[in-house]
Amino acid sequence: MRNNIQQEGKFSYLEIGEGTPIVILHGLMGGLSNFDGVVNFFPQKGYKILIPELPLYTLPLLKTSVGTIAKYVRDFLVLKEYKEVILLGNSLGGHIALLCTKLYPELVKGLVITGSSGLYENAMGESYPRRGDYEFIKKKAETVFYDPSIATKEIVDEVYVTVADRNKLIRTLAIAKSAIRHNMSRDLPKMTTPTCIIWGKNDNVTPPEVGEEFNRLLPDSDLYWIDKCGHAAMMEHPDLFNEILFNWLRNREF
Repeated sequence: MRNNIQQEGKFSYLEIGEGTPIVILHGLMGGLSNFDGVVNFFPQKGYKILIPELPLYTLPLLKTSVGTIAKYVRDFLVLKEYKEVILLGNSLGGHIALLCTKLYPELVKGLVITGSSGLYENAMGESYPRRGDYEFIKKKAETVFYDPSIATKEIVDEVYVTVADRNKLIRTLAIAKSAIRHNMSRDLPKMTTPTCIIWGKNDNVTPPEVGEEFNRLLPDSDLYWIDKCGHAAMMEHPDLFNEILFNWLRNREF
């Protein structure tokens, strides 16, 4: 996937396929590869997949916030001259997608969130991130999934390297605090964009009741559950995730 990354101005992004744009927003510790299943499926179904690399670790510290990154996504859509895209976000990416939809509704015709922050999330633990403790980070990464084997050595290594980098660690904490402060419960009832909510029944980070609350507060939303699934449904059950999303897009005529 890395070989397909394009550079345009300040933006690095993956772009595959032709058709209705699905713009994917990754999470705080999530790489582009987390969406391999989506990338391999939807371009064959008449959709264009775009994944911008979010500037989580390159913004000035005082501007490292959910709001700044939402504006970055807006700038990306304007650069690409896209209107009426489908925004798909996991975890922090879901939160950013929600804020983009609130701030720039004219750019978003459909919203998809899975394991999204924005209402409530369990932290990785008060001592997280713990620098230099590989086993601790490995165990924390495994708790993100229902099946701990999904947390491969490659995934754990990526988190470990991020935590070991002081610059990235400081910005990880800054954006995490920004997300916690930026609660969207009062905004959601005013957001009428059609929304697909796909949630793991065994999510420990954003528990099932969070998915239910999103569904209750968003006026035009559909909630779908995936059993034996944690915080990253598109990784643990990619085929089922794609089936749910594809059927929702078709039903909504997107």
